[in-house]
Amino acid sequence: MSTSPLPSGIRRVLVTGGAGFIGGALVRRLLRDSTALVFNLDKLGYASDLTSIELALAVLGSTAESRYQLLRVDLMDATATAEAVRHADPDLVFHLAAESHVDRSIEGPGVFLESNVLGTFNLLQAVRAHWDGLPHERQERFRVHHISTDEVFGSLGPMGWFSEATPYDPRSPYSASKAASDHLVRAWYHTYNLPVVLTNCSNNYGPWQFPEKLIPVVILKALAGQAIPLYGDGANVRDWLYVEDHVDALLLVATKGQLGQSYCIGGAGSTGQDREHTNRQVVEAICTLMDRHRPEAAPHSRLITAVTDRPGHDRRYAIDSTKIRSELGWKPRYPFEQGLALTVSWYLNHGRPQ
Repeated sequence: MSTSPLPSGIRRVLVTGGAGFIGGALVRRLLRDSTALVFNLDKLGYASDLTSIELALAVLGSTAESRYQLLRVDLMDATATAEAVRHADPDLVFHLAAESHVDRSIEGPGVFLESNVLGTFNLLQAVRAHWDGLPHERQERFRVHHISTDEVFGSLGPMGWFSEATPYDPRSPYSASKAASDHLVRAWYHTYNLPVVLTNCSNNYGPWQFPEKLIPVVILKALAGQAIPLYGDGANVRDWLYVEDHVDALLLVATKGQLGQSYCIGGAGSTGQDREHTNRQVVEAICTLMDRHRPEAAPHSRLITAVTDRPGHDRRYAIDSTKIRSELGWKPRYPFEQGLALTVSWYLNHGRPQ
């Protein structure tokens, strides 16, 4: 077993949204590299997938299986949420559960307000009651890590980067709901002294991502020989973060970050790590990889099809991750080209997550 990413006093961990893309990667890491009991609180919505965790448990064996428990709970249910927190009795909480697809938030914003705002409120109330009842030594090590997005900062021009000091300027119902949840977490820290840390990450990608996000959509469309949609002129810029690099950062912030502080996590920015790419560049890079894997269907770039841009489509995101690098020693391990190649290979071998 690798060196544990958790201090010895962290024996029980609650992960909300652990059946999601990032949450699942975190749960797998905790089961593989720690000895903590891991409680996965998830409502099992349309984008949930437990397959990766089940496969990990099959490999890790009975010891890991005995440390894992799924709690099927919707954070909209305050009573069930409080009961789940009491049952898990956590030393550490990772809050990842959220509705996260911008297009869906435009079509139906109410679900995003309910899940991301009221759901976060219900969790905060439950974990505050839990924390209040802990003995002093457990109170001292207890933490809540709230995971958010760089989309709360709005849209960048051609220069500069988002940082922890960037004013909030959300542009979609999704990002507005996440901004609201961030504010709630900070308010519970300042008002009730609840020990929290926050992170805002850039666009994640990697194996097991639900196929509604750009990279898996493009891979699977190319594999099927179908039209690959590209919003507008394709010049929107994103800062790409491989999911395993994100998990590294989440564990560092949760265990070593300063209480009440936020940390921006991204692959690009003033550190000189170039992980900013236009959507067109990402799509074309995937097509090039597909040409190598499936030369009989080349060129896959012929499938790229311009579609009407989404309303309020932010032009550019990029994160300055200096704070987490300098304070906690984090740095991404996967260059974008390597992470993208691994991701394309994974989808070719596994197909669409079910």
